[in-house]
Amino acid sequence: MAPIFLIGYMGSGKTTLGRVLAKAMNFSFIDLDWYIEGRYHKTVGELFSERGESGFREIESRLLREVGQMNDTVIAAGGGTPCFNENIDFMLSYGQVVYLKTSVNVLFDRLKTARSQRPLLRDKNDKELLAFLTETLQKRSPYYTQAHLVFDSDKLDSVKDIDLAVEKLKTLIQPKK
Repeated sequence: MAPIFLIGYMGSGKTTLGRVLAKAMNFSFIDLDWYIEGRYHKTVGELFSERGESGFREIESRLLREVGQMNDTVIAAGGGTPCFNENIDFMLSYGQVVYLKTSVNVLFDRLKTARSQRPLLRDKNDKELLAFLTETLQKRSPYYTQAHLVFDSDKLDSVKDIDLAVEKLKTLIQPKK
């Protein structure tokens, strides 16, 4: 079966849901950021610093096309992946694309405690963080909403919530053969 691409903003649950969904479907799971880090032996932040955003996005696009041709795989794309280098078009043509739509307030709650681990958020106070999330989500929405399926990922507060979301996703996803 063709791959399932999970897209959405950082903190939307792509990795969390992706792992559980892949297991439930007996698929492999790939987090694109982790895949890039493993290949280059550097963090995404280090690659961004060394190569700039355009250099990182070139690597990301190349490796997306590599993993995107693997069958029986759930791929958690980076938050910005769909927005560059016609990546959304590639994903739409090679597999089933699911946008994990998350409200700005839920993203804020999820990301404010983890901002030290996220280079784009590290130096922002709460007000700046909320403004940044609102602005970048608005810019990315035209890409995200092209997905085959839009799935509300606001409620992922427990293992039970995640399991229920995965069961619902399994019934909604119609992967390409």
